[in-house]
Amino acid sequence: MSTSKKTVWENYKFSITLIIAIVVGSIIGIIFGEKAVVLKPLGDIFLNLMFTAVTPLVFITIASAVGSMVNMKRLGKILGNMFLTFVVTGLIAAVLIIVVVKIFPPAQGVNLELQATEELQKLSFADQIVAALTVNDFNKILSRSNMLPLIVFSIIFGYCVSAVGGEDNVVSRALDALNKVMMKFISVIMLYAPIGLGAYFASLIGEFGPQLLGAYARAMAVYYPLCIAYFFIAYALYTYYAGGKEGVKSYFKEIIEPSVTSIATQSSIATLPTNLSAAQRIGVP
Repeated sequence: MSTSKKTVWENYKFSITLIIAIVVGSIIGIIFGEKAVVLKPLGDIFLNLMFTAVTPLVFITIASAVGSMVNMKRLGKILGNMFLTFVVTGLIAAVLIIVVVKIFPPAQGVNLELQATEELQKLSFADQIVAALTVNDFNKILSRSNMLPLIVFSIIFGYCVSAVGGEDNVVSRALDALNKVMMKFISVIMLYAPIGLGAYFASLIGEFGPQLLGAYARAMAVYYPLCIAYFFIAYALYTYYAGGKEGVKSYFKEIIEPSVTSIATQSSIATLPTNLSAAQRIGVP
């Protein structure tokens, strides 16, 4: 094996392994059909482990980062830039996708059985803001369905840790230690990812069959190229602004694992731990 091939394998070994596992799982699903559903528990184990890790990981990571900051102006600048970037890139992406999906419906002709819908209570704009950012009981913060309230709580908690001593505070040191433990925890779970994601894809394709593959194929042909182009252009510009050429290089090296996990699970919550782990490796504060 040449030196360049060795370098590629060493840098992207785990990501390549995940992709191979998903491909193998897809082939198993195609060959065995509904019989492949027997593998679903193996995939569910991986997803459940990721889901249970999300809440403590988000709290500890955010509270630790904010709590160790001495300069609160820097925190304000970071939050401001994050909010602006999220809003601007989100609006641009949303408009582009809505236009493309309206013109070329990706799931046209595909009928998947869905659970019956429930009638939702109408809320005013103010009530929606309150419900999105806060909860009325502490135990609800611990649910992965309340990510925004958890993030708000974590930021305020971290600010209070910083206000009473910052890095010298025993709570700040404990959070830093817990953050290292959680990162190790995620790395241990990810060792099981090839089996979990492969089994999940096998059961998914085995259960829904060619109909699901047809929907995926149409979606990939219609708007995935747009998503990929937007991803590489927009995030290359953003990472270049944030960290120059090294920032772009580091970002695209570390983003593969979260991207593969996201594509396989179709869940932003399940992907969150790998996102945070990748962000730490990149050096995001």
